[in-house]
Amino acid sequence: MIKVNFQFLFPDQKRRWSGIFLVLFGLSVTANAQSIGYYPWNGLLSVSTNPIKPVWLDVRLQTNTLFGSLSTEILPMVNLSRKENYQVYLGGGIRFNFIGVLANQTNNIVEGYSLNIGTRVAPFKSVPNVRVAFELAPYVVRKFDSGVLKSNLGVVYTFGRKE
Repeated sequence: MIKVNFQFLFPDQKRRWSGIFLVLFGLSVTANAQSIGYYPWNGLLSVSTNPIKPVWLDVRLQTNTLFGSLSTEILPMVNLSRKENYQVYLGGGIRFNFIGVLANQTNNIVEGYSLNIGTRVAPFKSVPNVRVAFELAPYVVRKFDSGVLKSNLGVVYTFGRKE
């Protein structure tokens, strides 16, 4: 019989951060997600509150990595313009790495910060719930000593949307 000592696996600080991660994940699930998206070249899975509203929240999970470097982004967004077949939005967010801390691969939960400006366009009239998303997202690491200009291209599905 194998006995695992969880006190050793999750010291107090790591248990606290894992609790915060679970609470944030639970909130995103209970927030009644209104859209999901996938950005295949960046390996991001996106779950959003209602993007039709003037202010909405997007939570992104990195899917193309090992568990030790799994990153999560929380991005509040503001619609700058919204019409029947497109929307333009702006937002900023924080990138977290809860799993990396739990796996002892990093000591820092916060990895960096981004400013996202993007558009979601409905190119097919027969399926207006399917949208193509494109974003430019300047990203800086937490100490502000380096950064990159990221771009995201993906597909988003908005539930229950009929305009």
